[in-house]
Amino acid sequence: MLTPEGQPAMADWSLTPSKVHLNHGSYGSVPRAAQAQQLGLKEQMDLNPCPWFMSQYDLVAAARREVAAFLGVDPQHLALVHNASAGVSTVYNSLDFAPGAEIVTTNHAYGAVLQGAERVARRAGGRVRIAEIPLDADAETVCALVMAEVTPRTALIVVDQITSATARAFPVEDIAREASLLGVPVLVDAAHAPGVLEFPVPDIEGFWVGNLHKFACAPRGTAALVARGTHADSLEPLIDSWGFPYTFPENFDHVGTQDVTSWMAAGTAFDTIEERYGWDTFRTYAKELCDYGQSLIGEAFTNATGQNPTVDVGMPVGPLRLIRLPDGLATTHEDSHAVRGYISEHLDIETAITTFNGQGYLRLSAHLYNSPKDYEIFAEKAVPELVRLARSL
Repeated sequence: MLTPEGQPAMADWSLTPSKVHLNHGSYGSVPRAAQAQQLGLKEQMDLNPCPWFMSQYDLVAAARREVAAFLGVDPQHLALVHNASAGVSTVYNSLDFAPGAEIVTTNHAYGAVLQGAERVARRAGGRVRIAEIPLDADAETVCALVMAEVTPRTALIVVDQITSATARAFPVEDIAREASLLGVPVLVDAAHAPGVLEFPVPDIEGFWVGNLHKFACAPRGTAALVARGTHADSLEPLIDSWGFPYTFPENFDHVGTQDVTSWMAAGTAFDTIEERYGWDTFRTYAKELCDYGQSLIGEAFTNATGQNPTVDVGMPVGPLRLIRLPDGLATTHEDSHAVRGYISEHLDIETAITTFNGQGYLRLSAHLYNSPKDYEIFAEKAVPELVRLARSL
């Protein structure tokens, strides 16, 4: 992928050139233009903090409208928060959970989101019910298994739009439709969806939270909380500030003395991708690149081990792929981090290693700055080392 000036797309980013960057899906990477925009805003803030913070809510409201336009939603349904976990925690802390209330989620849930659900359930004297979703489950199966956990005590269903550890989609619209018939609100954890999906926010009543610092490339600390329906007005910011006279989403525009210049620079990130490449181009390129990487690296593992590392994730996602690691490697959450750190330190490759049901996986991701060479380097350098590590266990 080339810039309009004919340079490799990496020129629009400031990533360390000595590293191979194959993990955009975890923390993202901010284009230089958005970095410069945020730095300029910080300079304005520090030139005269008093008027900046006294009128910051107007700047936040303007940023909220930009984000809403990018996501294709009404700005009156959207608030800005610092990350998807903050949005999830906002919902957990704003809803009324009756004694004995239950929360339904899945075995693919992000760890922090699951821990938050368990905390809320304990406080209510209830429990979290976990739907065990096979990795290769299709949309109909996923919906049926989630809804099978719903009881008269269910106060909330929490479901991923795109899962973190297993790099697959879930049919959130179908689940929300079924839940609405029972009067149960749904919270969609869409941490990976903005930028990946053309229309990431489904037309449902309930809650949706998405990170904008991942594939959408906004400065880190930028996420959206979308709320529709009868529960929207119950949402309150996690930190009380001067928005208390207002209701959602205006009450979230007042954030006190916080540096939220990342929110104000998000629009520059969106525009940079659209104007210099096009979001549709990104989605097509990232899918084709991941297809290539998955095939190449999978073949390298097969040649080295004689085993087929191909994974059926049921509902695959464009810029994310899952490849099974050799048996015994990264079988726990802690071990997966250790393997990732080893690859980074010794091979200069940044990637994601995940675990699910005791099996370790390589999670590939792609963005515009990646090239086929990145995946070729991984196949040449990292695959033999990962096989060696597995055999040494």
